[in-house]
Amino acid sequence: MGSVAVDASSAAHGQQSAKPPIVGLLVAGTTASHGTWVAAFTQRLSELGWTDGRNIKIEYRWAAGDRPQTTKFAAELVQQKVDVIVTSAYGVVAAEQATSTIPIVSAAYGDLVAVGIVKSLGRPGGNVTGLSIQPVELSSKRLELLREIIPNVRRLAALVNTHIVGAQEVAAIRTASAKLNIDANVIEIQTAKDIEAALATLAGQTDALYVFSEPLTNSNRDKIVKAATEAKIPTIFGFREFVDAGGLISYGPNFIDLFVRAAEFTDKILKGATPADLPVQQPVKFDLIINLKAAKALGLSISDTVLTRAEEVIE
Repeated sequence: MGSVAVDASSAAHGQQSAKPPIVGLLVAGTTASHGTWVAAFTQRLSELGWTDGRNIKIEYRWAAGDRPQTTKFAAELVQQKVDVIVTSAYGVVAAEQATSTIPIVSAAYGDLVAVGIVKSLGRPGGNVTGLSIQPVELSSKRLELLREIIPNVRRLAALVNTHIVGAQEVAAIRTASAKLNIDANVIEIQTAKDIEAALATLAGQTDALYVFSEPLTNSNRDKIVKAATEAKIPTIFGFREFVDAGGLISYGPNFIDLFVRAAEFTDKILKGATPADLPVQQPVKFDLIINLKAAKALGLSISDTVLTRAEEVIE
């Protein structure tokens, strides 16, 4: 009995002194742009039994929509030998290029199959799994919404970060615009300075502004919304945070839900699952958010048929 007690005590001591797994959280944006989503991720991890500082360690890296910084942070996390990297947007690409062995969870990325990061949704086949968005379909739906709300829209300016957005998504914006008889001017951006230069040219030159929402534009959303408001240009986005900041409409996946589900992928990997065996999932919650205060300031009247479809109307 004494021997059993000693063995049990030694095993318990070994468990207590074992190094907790490290989760590398490569955040594509800032605390302002992505903080709510990150909080949803860590909360869900906690509900699943993983608490930072207790039985896991979370290494945060905030890339603020900066591509070179994202690449640098991905390399740092790999060098640190984290047990899993959780990221979104370009962070998925940077992490996948930095390691072929450390598991990577995509909290949100365009089309993982189209860019070759995974072999298929059902059988990812490598070290990446998580959530994949279908941006081509969403672009078409956003422009249809825009036409419903602004029937006389003829000119569209589309702010697109070509570091993030692929040719397929840009083509989708042009195709959807052409079907609706809208002339689309795709303005390519890659840095915050590009955003400032683009916004300075919009007044009087467009009937609406479509912002392809990703970490760079999200990190600069207040600046974008302010410029569009001053120029009296209706706006449509992919993230609700832009509408909370004063934009007109957003339509897209519920990103809090995506980050919650990313925590569930992370939990499975920490418990021994491999990414190759975890099918990639797609969004199930899509939110239409409308800012009536912004609509009134623009002199727009939004029909009841559109309002009743909204997940939330900000008044």
